[in-house]
Amino acid sequence: MQNIPSVDLRDFLSNEPERKQKFVTEIGNAFEDIGFVALKGHFLEDQLVDELYGEIRNFFSLPLEIKSRYENPEIGGQRGYVSFGKEHAKGRKEGDLKEFWHFGQYVDKDSQYASEYPDNLEVKELPRFNTVGKETYQMLEKTGVYVLRALALYLGLDEFYFDAYAYEGNSILRPIHYPPITSEPKNAIRAAAHGDINLITLLMGAQGRGLQVQNHNGEWIDAIAAPDELVINVGDMLSRHTNNKLKSTIHQVVNPPRESWGTSRYSIPFFMHPVSDMKLDCLENCVDEQNPKKYEAISAGEFLYERLIDLGLIKK
Repeated sequence: MQNIPSVDLRDFLSNEPERKQKFVTEIGNAFEDIGFVALKGHFLEDQLVDELYGEIRNFFSLPLEIKSRYENPEIGGQRGYVSFGKEHAKGRKEGDLKEFWHFGQYVDKDSQYASEYPDNLEVKELPRFNTVGKETYQMLEKTGVYVLRALALYLGLDEFYFDAYAYEGNSILRPIHYPPITSEPKNAIRAAAHGDINLITLLMGAQGRGLQVQNHNGEWIDAIAAPDELVINVGDMLSRHTNNKLKSTIHQVVNPPRESWGTSRYSIPFFMHPVSDMKLDCLENCVDEQNPKKYEAISAGEFLYERLIDLGLIKK
């Protein structure tokens, strides 16, 4: 396999049972095999994508003094700005060569989760930044809901099994800036090998080399999407919930060749999380004699808290 499989969400959204089942089978098989797909037919319009990239370039071009006003370590970096080198992969000390921003869930003030979720921070210097970010967040969330519906069918569950957990879920949209590399990195890369925490990740900006996924043989494969595709992968929460039937694949973002060190890279993952009280128990129909239960019960909120400590974003 030279690259990751490509699927088209329009098959699932069609009124044709055969096309819908084709999508369910293709994405389910891919997530069992390597844990990654490239997805066409999502809900992001080209104009919105272009505008978002413009806004995030404008933000990361601001002086560090201004960006730092939007950094709040007390909430584990769950909203606003996280400065360069602050996050590291689980088990590593070297900070990743990146800075990023977090947009979080939008809920009404009477929501049961209103007190749990920090407010999104408004960037006063860029009038369109938050509006464009919110619209992108909602379109990626909508796309993710349909992907989860397909996976529910693949797992033998009710199609809408994940809907209640995804609604008002603790999802994060993370525009990332990998700045130009100015000197030989000391045992650090743009994003060290890791698995994602959440249910699924929807990634914008995997059109060039850099993102790599690890196959079952331990080989690193370039994950390169077409301009109209999102890259989607399984996170650790979904892998745990399915008793590793769906694979949370280790992946990394490697440094570019030396001749390209002077260029920035931007990518925008949407980490789709459930609500914090979702139980990540192993699904009964994913446990049998050949695949015994691998994990003890834990809530999504507890699991997230543990992992944010591992990443260095929350200090014990």
